[in-house]
Amino acid sequence: MLQIDLWKRVLIWLVCAAGLLLALPNGFYTRVEQANDAAADIIAKGETPERLETAGQWPSFLPSGLVNLGLDLRGGAHLLAEVQVEDVYEARMDALWPEVRDALRPERSTVGTFRRQPGPADQIRLKISKPDGMSRALEVVRALANPVTSLTGAGATDIEVSAEGDILVVQLSEAEKLASDDRTVRQSLEIVRRRIDEVGTREPTIQRQGADRILIQVPGIGSASELKAIIGTTAQLTFNPVVGRGSNADAAPGIGNKVVPSLDEEGTYYTIEAAAVVTGEDLVDAQPSFDQNGRPAVTFRFNTSGARRFGDYTAENIGSPFAIVLDDEVVSAPVIQSHIPGGSGIITGNFTIEESTNLAVLLRAGALPAGLEFLEERTIGPELGQDSIDAGKVATAVAFVAVLAFMGLSYGMFGMFANVALVLNIALIFGMLSLIGGTLTLPGIAGIVLTVGMAVDANVLVFERIREELKAGRGPAKAIDEGYSKALSAILDANITTFITAVILFAMGSGPVRGFAITLGLGIMTSVFTAIFVTRLMIVMWFERRRPKTIEV
Repeated sequence: MLQIDLWKRVLIWLVCAAGLLLALPNGFYTRVEQANDAAADIIAKGETPERLETAGQWPSFLPSGLVNLGLDLRGGAHLLAEVQVEDVYEARMDALWPEVRDALRPERSTVGTFRRQPGPADQIRLKISKPDGMSRALEVVRALANPVTSLTGAGATDIEVSAEGDILVVQLSEAEKLASDDRTVRQSLEIVRRRIDEVGTREPTIQRQGADRILIQVPGIGSASELKAIIGTTAQLTFNPVVGRGSNADAAPGIGNKVVPSLDEEGTYYTIEAAAVVTGEDLVDAQPSFDQNGRPAVTFRFNTSGARRFGDYTAENIGSPFAIVLDDEVVSAPVIQSHIPGGSGIITGNFTIEESTNLAVLLRAGALPAGLEFLEERTIGPELGQDSIDAGKVATAVAFVAVLAFMGLSYGMFGMFANVALVLNIALIFGMLSLIGGTLTLPGIAGIVLTVGMAVDANVLVFERIREELKAGRGPAKAIDEGYSKALSAILDANITTFITAVILFAMGSGPVRGFAITLGLGIMTSVFTAIFVTRLMIVMWFERRRPKTIEV
């Protein structure tokens, strides 16, 4: 009948206590005080605005995580940038021109002299003095084509070579343009993310929108112009000779050297020469590819001046490691196997396809690959966020009081049990948000308000079932037990379908939609827990103490 094992009772109350303890700091330390804190001072101390100042206010041994506030509540900057992907086409053609020129020089007896002509930025147009040799020129230049390294361009080559009379035309293929556009936007995303992460802001939204746009939302930052200045910061990419490698970060590097950590090998430090052989300013391109054994690798290419310096260095230092350093972290330190003329090379290692792609993105992250045109710029002040918070509080309070009154009037003592569970439900939502570091947005507040209404649905189903059992002549204990047993399947079915919807909204949506999905999904889980376990435990404990002969629901 109405029996709940002791260990289950202890576990239920422990979960409720943990939720209350995790949620308590959010009411103890107001967000207005956080907004007034100097962000620069907090970051300089190695802390974040999302943690409590513990001195004299909150015991350090207790949880002190707070729910992160989104842009619409905390204030900050919003940018929508369009990546000018066409800018990359011209750079690719300029980088390809020396290869075309060097390939045609040995064929002058057949094709004659050749000279580059003015034309579109995404083309190389060469006028050949001996049109009869055009077929040979086409053959030579087509040999420079490489496979397109993308799933959509499988089987295609990166350039198309054609003839227009005595003009040889080289241009990027459509497949390569699509792949290049995708790489350019991905690279821009990586650069923007790295720049913003350095500022130490919490919960920025940096995501791709459409084919060539990037949405950037950073809570807590002063203005859109400040955010644009951060994005415009150039990363430092250098290629430095390696002096040594070890695990001591405080090792004496020697005159003219410095010690830098490895990016992906924790505890590993490289001593490198401070003077770089070439820098990221000389890097034209880096793309994922495959080595001669079919293993994932990364190819890179320098401009003319960088190629000359790189070639001279590799010729003189065969067998020596060469560090690729990004923002004072060693991305890779390959050993020079042979002289690398022409300014291009390949980095091999135990890469997966994803790792080689990410490394190529990192190598190109020294500077934005293309210009960013800002289509939207908005600065949201904390006052607007506070207005939203106040409005959300009012809406939540009205819904909360209305539901409490309805349950108390409709179901009496049992309604009061449901009301206590509802209070615990809200606390558990905030406790879980604090635990996972979730972000609360204005739509998220709407999700909580919706949860307040939905949370009592399960209790209504149970209580109505108990009423039916009482009308059928069941005793109080049997009616309560049957009420919970028969309502369980309906409760689970209704909440599982809603939870699936919340998961889909979170996976497929973005921004405000995801904020709503987070609180809705968490609210469903906590409401099912409080309805099935907490209210039942409270009713059982009450019944065991009072042993009533009759009950009213």
